[in-house]
Amino acid sequence: MTRAFIRIARRGLALFALCMPLAALAAPPTIFAAASLQPALDQMAHAGQLGSPAPQLVYASSAALARQIESGAPADIFISADERWMNDAAQHGAVLTDTRVNLLGNALVLIAPADSHAEVGVTHGTAPFLKALGKDGRLAIALPDSVPAGIYARQSLTRLGLWQALQPRMAMARDVRAALNLVVLRQCPLGIVYRSDAVSEPRVKVLATFPAASHKPIVYPVAIVKGHDNAAARALLAALESAQAGKVFRHWGFTVLPEAEQTVRK
Repeated sequence: MTRAFIRIARRGLALFALCMPLAALAAPPTIFAAASLQPALDQMAHAGQLGSPAPQLVYASSAALARQIESGAPADIFISADERWMNDAAQHGAVLTDTRVNLLGNALVLIAPADSHAEVGVTHGTAPFLKALGKDGRLAIALPDSVPAGIYARQSLTRLGLWQALQPRMAMARDVRAALNLVVLRQCPLGIVYRSDAVSEPRVKVLATFPAASHKPIVYPVAIVKGHDNAAARALLAALESAQAGKVFRHWGFTVLPEAEQTVRK
């Protein structure tokens, strides 16, 4: 290959790059989001409501995502399923606190397979739970030491006087969607998940809703990750706070918090 040919080839590549749209040259932003947000965010991304090109969506437990962000993972936006892990990220200087907004709320529910005949009231003691679980059945929950859904579940079961008796009968899952799937796949006859998870899955039904006073308020804060405060991240944050996004979140069982609605009006 001659030097002249190499020069011509390089010029051609340079001209091609100059003709490409800037959006094609820039990598799409990345959202690290709590697993329970998957149905809503997937719908918005597919519909183009989060910009074009659509952002990359990474789902896991809030604890796992916070630790990854603190270790330098290339996320632009972080949405946690509780304030604890957003606070942890803030304490490590991993998010921009002036961009933080309490975006969503949720509720905690007890679920069973859609065709289950179980009748369980969460305020009626352990007997209905044990009857529904049978001899070998397990109650599916997310990890109660680190995953927000599991933390809320333990708070509620403890407040209602159910934790000690039910703990030996629990199946611990890595995140709330994994707990949901244990019930969907009939590996567990009961599970504790968010209302939004139950809304997204027709193969389960809600048996009861845990009293809001039995656990800390379920809050989903969102913030831009440190080092990623740019026009694309700001536009993405605005899209998540928009009235259009609010409709999608409500459709999937979330509550849009007043703070997010006030941000939209500003």
